[in-house]
Amino acid sequence: MERPGFMASLVVACLIRVPSEVVKQRAQVSSSSRTFQIFSNVLYQEGIRGLYRGYTSTVLREIPFSLVQFPLWESLKALWSWRQDHVVDCWQSAVCGAFAGGFAAVVTTPLDVAKTRIMLAKVGSSTASGNVLSALHGVWRTQGLAGLFAGVFPRTAAISLGGFIFLGAYDQTRSLLLELGRGSP
Repeated sequence: MERPGFMASLVVACLIRVPSEVVKQRAQVSSSSRTFQIFSNVLYQEGIRGLYRGYTSTVLREIPFSLVQFPLWESLKALWSWRQDHVVDCWQSAVCGAFAGGFAAVVTTPLDVAKTRIMLAKVGSSTASGNVLSALHGVWRTQGLAGLFAGVFPRTAAISLGGFIFLGAYDQTRSLLLELGRGSP
C-alpha cells in the first residue's frame, strides 16, 4: 500500500464523510429527526464550518485506524498462508479483515469518542473548538477510562462485520481480476 496517496485519500474522503457524520449524529440526539432541517440549522447557526466541525478529529482517528487495520490484515493473511502452506482463501481473508478491523476499532475508540464529543458540543464551548487532546482530557477527567471507551463493543462489532465483508469482498474481487488478467491475450 502506497502510504502518501492512501493517506491523502483518507483526508479527501473526510471532506465528504464529516458533514454527513455531523448531521447524522445531531439527528441521533435531536428531538427532530428531519435530516434536512438539521442540515439547515447547522448551516444557519454555524455556517459551513459547522458542517466540518470535527474534521481534524476525524482525520486523526482515520489515519491511526488505517495504520493499524491494513498492516494487521496483511500480516494475519501472511501468517495464515504460511501456516497452511498456501495463499489464504477469500473467506480466510475476510476473517483476518474482521479481526484486524475489530482490533483497530478498539484501540482507536478514544479518538472516536473525542470526535463525537467535538461534533456534538454546544456551539461556542471549548470542546466545540475541536482540540482533540482537550476533549480526551475532559472525558478522562469526568468519566475516566470507561468514558474513553464508551461504545467500544457496538463499534467493534460493526467494524469487524465491515472488515469481514469489505476486505473479504476486496480480496475476492482482486482474485477474480487477476484471474481474468491471466486469461487475456
